[in-house]
Amino acid sequence: MVLYKLEDFEPSYQESFDGHDIKGLGVYTQGSDEKVGTVSDVLVDEEGHFRYLIVDLGFWIFGKKVLLPIGRARVDYNVDRVYTIGLTREQAEDLPEFDERQTLDYDYEERVRGVYRQPTDSNLPVETATPLDPLAGLDPLGAPVAALGTTPTYARDSYTYENEPALYGLNEQDHQTLRLYEERLIANKRRQKTGEVTIGKRVETDTARVAVPVERERVVIERVTPADAGTAVSGREADFREGEVARIEIHEETPEIRKEAFLREEVRVRKVVDQDTVETQETVRREELDVNSANLPIEER
Repeated sequence: MVLYKLEDFEPSYQESFDGHDIKGLGVYTQGSDEKVGTVSDVLVDEEGHFRYLIVDLGFWIFGKKVLLPIGRARVDYNVDRVYTIGLTREQAEDLPEFDERQTLDYDYEERVRGVYRQPTDSNLPVETATPLDPLAGLDPLGAPVAALGTTPTYARDSYTYENEPALYGLNEQDHQTLRLYEERLIANKRRQKTGEVTIGKRVETDTARVAVPVERERVVIERVTPADAGTAVSGREADFREGEVARIEIHEETPEIRKEAFLREEVRVRKVVDQDTVETQETVRREELDVNSANLPIEER
């Protein structure tokens, strides 16, 4: 029997109670109107049925939290109070302290139930003060009750909360208002990061070729026979010398290459939003009313 805190089981639980919140309500003894403590939370089973109120006994026992079975509580939203049925200060002292850090198992619940099963009020029904014995028969609600003089026993594997309606059943005697709930799907969207695009630049190299015309100078020595070859000349004209008689400078052109950067193109980066419709489905629950009239006439309006 796994139990959950009410908000963990249904985060929007207040919508089911017309905005009311049972957490924070004051807890009072029925009859004497003495304040016991405050409801700090609610424990529900796997089907969402209330099983316990977690009560902070700050007005009776400072710093102690205990479990109050829902059948021993009556909620009155008109005065924002929860009334306990048959809970005494002595029982509160005997109840095991509730610690969220400890495991809430069958043995712990049996310790809690054992305290509430102790007779404290003659006005309480027999099954409220006496543990149930499967051999004793059935009560008017169809639940087994204990026979006098017997020692009731419970089996860990077969115990259900329905075994003890006085602890876990509805406690209003005449006009009971039952609320039937159903689940509905609430569509919402959550924005999450699916990835990222990184844009960068890299430099690639290539070999470019260019043709440049260049000029080179060279000396051409040309020997020719003059027309007056063989004619005698004077001694002064014939100047016989050795060594350098002429100097000619030789030039040539070499290519001179340089690089120049220029704008080639622009790249513009932007985001666009694509819209799509995603369909999903989920199983929702709905409560329906089952009436066991035991062949008695029932009128539904």
